[in-house]
Amino acid sequence: MIWRPVRKMEGSMVKKELLLSMLVVATLSACATNPVTGKSELSLVSEQQELAIGAQQYGPARQSQGGDYNVDRELTTYVNEVGQRLAAVSDRKLPYEFKVINNSVPNAWAMPGGKISINRGLLTELKSESELAAVLGHEIVHAAARHGASSMSKGMLLQAGVAGAAIATQGTGYEDLVQTGAGVGAQLISQKYGRDAERESDYYGMQYMVRAGYDPQGAVDLQRTFVKLSEDQRQDWISGMFASHPPSQERVQNNVTLLATLPKGGELGVGRFRAKTAALARAKPAYDAYDKGREALAKGDVVTAKRLAGRAIALEPKEAHFYGLMGDVEQKSGHLKSAMTQYNKATGLNPGFFYYTLQRGLLSERLNLTSQARSDLERSVKLLPTADAYNSLGNLARKSGRLEQAKAYYAKVAGSQGELGKQAYGALVDLDLKENPAKYIQIKAGRDGQGRIVARISNPTPRQIGNLVVLVQYHNATGQMQQLQRVLRGRIATGSQQLFDLGLTGSLTEAELNTLRVGIIRAELVR
Repeated sequence: MIWRPVRKMEGSMVKKELLLSMLVVATLSACATNPVTGKSELSLVSEQQELAIGAQQYGPARQSQGGDYNVDRELTTYVNEVGQRLAAVSDRKLPYEFKVINNSVPNAWAMPGGKISINRGLLTELKSESELAAVLGHEIVHAAARHGASSMSKGMLLQAGVAGAAIATQGTGYEDLVQTGAGVGAQLISQKYGRDAERESDYYGMQYMVRAGYDPQGAVDLQRTFVKLSEDQRQDWISGMFASHPPSQERVQNNVTLLATLPKGGELGVGRFRAKTAALARAKPAYDAYDKGREALAKGDVVTAKRLAGRAIALEPKEAHFYGLMGDVEQKSGHLKSAMTQYNKATGLNPGFFYYTLQRGLLSERLNLTSQARSDLERSVKLLPTADAYNSLGNLARKSGRLEQAKAYYAKVAGSQGELGKQAYGALVDLDLKENPAKYIQIKAGRDGQGRIVARISNPTPRQIGNLVVLVQYHNATGQMQQLQRVLRGRIATGSQQLFDLGLTGSLTEAELNTLRVGIIRAELVR
């Protein structure tokens, strides 16, 4: 039950001072040495936590960005070899991993614990293995120097500071899907590092390049290219690499200055890089068609989207994304059987990506293929939990009479933003209100302007409620607990509140009133 006593809370200042004291002690005792720079820095995230966060979030984060690029698996092998060559000379030994993401946006990112990814779209913009080494070396430093963990520590401190202030005052992509399991990972991918962290990653990344036998000139060339692209205001770069790693002429000059102090020579690897990325370069027109097809579909232009999806498939028939797009086009056009055929092709080519399995599951639900729908949706949430999948799993469980399971699924979605979250919350209220009314209905007790003892009941649910029963408790003059029930007549519309006279005016002393507590013990849906 939710109780609201009609008396003031005491000891709030003591609790506030205790919390702030604990925060100061924790901050002072949470300094650690940066493994790369040797400096002492704030760290509220232990190395064990850092490794666990990276391991847990790496997979969902890659899924949310387009999944692993698997058309040319040798390309990922090559990128991993370059990355491991650099990781071997880094200042911190971690379980480094390097993956290529099937995404056209030029970007690369590092998670705590050495989990690093580079987008297909960035690889097509590079010109040498040395430039690739510059990108990966930069990201390795972010992981080795604990920049992600440091950002998390600062975030924790900020949240604690906000909590202290509150006590004192008493006061079109896959990532666009409503996700319930990749929130931390999404923040880690998109976080913008401070200027000091970027300088450190540039500086030590070039040092790692030299140690690994690469020509650090690649890092200078890379930053010059980035500055030029930023001046051209290319939207894909602004939404990708530049969002988290903003380029500047200052960074170029810092790299030039450092280059003058480093040993000359080292590998550029132009020929090897071209050979290893040749298949990707040949396939670029197919991915350009796919990206334009996605844009067309988002605008409702199914004719153009279908033509572009067909072109992409003709150019690169081994890419599952293209069949996934065709499936979306056919489904939006009302051709459900054709859509199912396309999703089957996509899942056959890449069963490890959540989206095709999710779409096939949602389509199977529409076609009343219950068993297949449940199987696909359950598999999709193992790859990446989404509100879409959990909501449909709730629908399937509800239809089959598995109400407790349905409630558990809806509860995962009910806090999400948008129409789907509202639908799931409404379904959860339908199933659970009668048994647990206090979870959904808010109640407070006190005196109104006329001196009556009243209950103010608020209904934040999307359903109209009524037939309310309130339990009233208070301590009498001898300290004994007294309780009684009040049946409240009337209805409360969704999103509204109403005052109810509890019929206690004149029957309670002021001392008894100060011990009063009220709770909802019954509420029903009414039409």
